[in-house]
Amino acid sequence: MILAAGRGERMRPLTDSCPKPLLRLKGKPLMQYHLEAFGRGGFRDVVVNTAWLGEQIEDHFGHATADDVRIRYSHEGRDFGGALETAGGIARALPLLADAFWIVAGDVYMPDFLFTRAAYDRFVAGGKLAHLFLVPNPPHNVKGDFGLSADGLALNQADVRYTYSTTALFRQAFFRSLPAGNPQGQKLALAPLLRAAMDRGEVSAELYHGAWTDVGTPERLAALNDDRMTP
Repeated sequence: MILAAGRGERMRPLTDSCPKPLLRLKGKPLMQYHLEAFGRGGFRDVVVNTAWLGEQIEDHFGHATADDVRIRYSHEGRDFGGALETAGGIARALPLLADAFWIVAGDVYMPDFLFTRAAYDRFVAGGKLAHLFLVPNPPHNVKGDFGLSADGLALNQADVRYTYSTTALFRQAFFRSLPAGNPQGQKLALAPLLRAAMDRGEVSAELYHGAWTDVGTPERLAALNDDRMTP
């Protein structure tokens, strides 16, 4: 699943008329990098949630890519008038997803990340409810988000914290406390669910050292396009 429903407030005025996942980086829409990466990994079915200007995303990508990645949409804006936040959006899309599935935000740039079948299979065999990919802290998040234990558990409380890359594997059971399919369109944040699950030892993690940028401001986008920023 690609998370593509956000308003992109920090990206204004660029996002006043263009949804953030369609902003162009090195000649391609941001979200296209993820679609291509899923295809390279052999994952052929992708769900995209939308809200702000979501019709532009569907109009641009349609329902299949050139390399035969099939796309289905969860239109939160059309159905509920706006985005449902991360957990609310995932819960809404659960009927379209497999029991275990990838999540990635449509506005991060991580060109070398591999969505591999081996990583997916390890997660399924491991029994955890979620597996997060953490990255070294960027300048805009120097305090980080979560810790990482020596045996690969994500930690809610830790002296050393890393940044959540927005890339993860989840099981449907992670969202068992939420209404199935989120029929009422509740707005629900992901972080409280993650922290509670970490305290129960249900979340694993690993540190990813590849190129990664949260393309959250016009300045970061311009720097990447001008090769002035190393992701």
